[in-house]
Amino acid sequence: ELFTVSKDKSVHVLTVEEGRLDTRFPKAHTSALNCVLPIDNHVFATGDDNGGLKVWDLRKGSAVLEAREQEEYISAMAVDGNGKILLTASGDGTLGIFNVKRRRFELLSEPQNGDLTSVVLLKRGKKVACGSSEGTVYLFNWDGFGAASDRFALRAESVDCMVPITDSIVCVGSLDGVIRAVNILPNRVLGCVGQHLGEPIEQLAVAPGGQLLASCAHDQKVKFWDISALGGLVVDDYRKKKKKGGPLRALSGKAAGSGEDFFADLREETEPEAEEAAGSDSD
Repeated sequence: ELFTVSKDKSVHVLTVEEGRLDTRFPKAHTSALNCVLPIDNHVFATGDDNGGLKVWDLRKGSAVLEAREQEEYISAMAVDGNGKILLTASGDGTLGIFNVKRRRFELLSEPQNGDLTSVVLLKRGKKVACGSSEGTVYLFNWDGFGAASDRFALRAESVDCMVPITDSIVCVGSLDGVIRAVNILPNRVLGCVGQHLGEPIEQLAVAPGGQLLASCAHDQKVKFWDISALGGLVVDDYRKKKKKGGPLRALSGKAAGSGEDFFADLREETEPEAEEAAGSDSD
């Protein structure tokens, strides 16, 4: 099944193999919809441009949880492995925590700098990472969502989307068109997976099996990258000194049609230390 949400406030559930519209909620929200997240075979969540969240049960054909705890658009959502706790990132800089099983709002984090644009679970569910429009990755401890436990400022214009590759490595897409591989705790920029030259990255997705990363950007192209080598990377606590302005390490070739000078115009970011925060570079 394919879930889609749109500006006209509708939700569509389509059967992919038959190309058939299975379920439609024409006026699902009072504002334009921005994101959708399937939670299990019957339950899914939707977020809108005004901070509204709904959790739906297809068996009942209606919403089982409605909330508007955040002031700006819901940019991304994630759920824990048990399908119990739903996390929502918002343009107001907060991370929202909702209990799907008990159908209630739990708490909001303190506002961070800039819009929170993405949210993923790492370290076997013990850590939550949020990307921001300021180019910073904020880290939260599970059961400690009130305030960020650590932050890592990338030399990137923004962190517009983020997808986990392993329990410690995420790929992040930015306004500058570069897809970076980032290790979390210890915090390192590992290198460049690929890029859409000068075009903001809209979304990233990992194919089943974890060998390919798909990216789409404002150039209206979908590109695929071989990320099979990322799973074998080991990052230790020792930080080597690097020359400023050196080339950003290339971690992937495009799955097809990669040119010899593909990474030629990239220059390495100097890896800034994580800003002062409790638990920096440690669990």
